[in-house]
Amino acid sequence: MFITVFGQKGGVAKTCSSVHIAACWSHQHKRVVLVDADRNRSATAYGARGLLPCPVVPIEAAAKATRYAEIVITDGQASSNEEEMKNLVEGSDFILLPTTTQSRSIELTVEMAQMINKYKIPYAALLVKVDSRKEAAAENAQELLEGFDIKVLDAQIPLLSAFEYAETEGVTVDQAIDKRGRANPRRMVGWAAYCSACNEIDVLFEEHQKLNQNHLPIGWDFSLIEQRMAA
Repeated sequence: MFITVFGQKGGVAKTCSSVHIAACWSHQHKRVVLVDADRNRSATAYGARGLLPCPVVPIEAAAKATRYAEIVITDGQASSNEEEMKNLVEGSDFILLPTTTQSRSIELTVEMAQMINKYKIPYAALLVKVDSRKEAAAENAQELLEGFDIKVLDAQIPLLSAFEYAETEGVTVDQAIDKRGRANPRRMVGWAAYCSACNEIDVLFEEHQKLNQNHLPIGWDFSLIEQRMAA
């Protein structure tokens, strides 16, 4: 399964989501590779200490590195370029759109969903940086997105300082410790949320596969060359 985590702007926890989704499946004993396709190489920097449970490779090395992987997560480039979007779709089985509750983030997710809708590929929005003190904001964001027929995962990623500590140390949030070396008390809430998101993605992907058993990636034609020339 090839999953691309994509966003049109920074600050939507795109790399954090890529890392944690890859890590959650790795802990389920699946062969996972995280591909860094962002020009900023944020995922590469995150995994530089070698403490993540799966390899992180630049997109240039992806062909060989993913040869035996069961799941490939791509940390995509933050972009609204339609050609880049088409290329991402061609290389994906599922697209995840991390989205904050801020109005601009929601607007950009709606724009991106409208582009993705052309290609009949499963995708979903994931609400991130959800402040537990502002439940109404998350509810409004979900209603707005669903109003545009965008699937929103039930899992919501909480706003936690533990995520910042985890990135600084190059580990996932379940291993986060604060500046005093103490385990962050809410770290497992963040970890559980990403694991729940993985389970939902699994279900959505399987449902899509049942309905589209003969679907090929956009623009790919595996028929014999003689048949293509005759057409």
